[in-house]
Amino acid sequence: MASTDIIIHDKKDNVGVVVIEKIKPNQDCNCWIMENDSSANIKSISEIPLGHKIAMIDFKEGDTIIKYGHDIGKVVKSIKKGEHVHVHNVKTKKW
Repeated sequence: MASTDIIIHDKKDNVGVVVIEKIKPNQDCNCWIMENDSSANIKSISEIPLGHKIAMIDFKEGDTIIKYGHDIGKVVKSIKKGEHVHVHNVKTKKW
């Protein structure tokens, strides 16, 4: 089995978490979906550091980010599948 680059906690999640030092642009990444022990693949668009999120789908402004099966924020700037998801393009809905 290939090494894991990204962990997706819940099959409903639309982002994954980088679990290697960093992902480089145009890297073919192996994803492990913890909930059902399955796998997926994605090609990165941007460099993403350890512990940060990668978009598993295309997002438009106003879309909801799902992580751990829960709403963790809203998209404030469109995000392409494979791009870095972080404070520059996602904000909490709490304030």
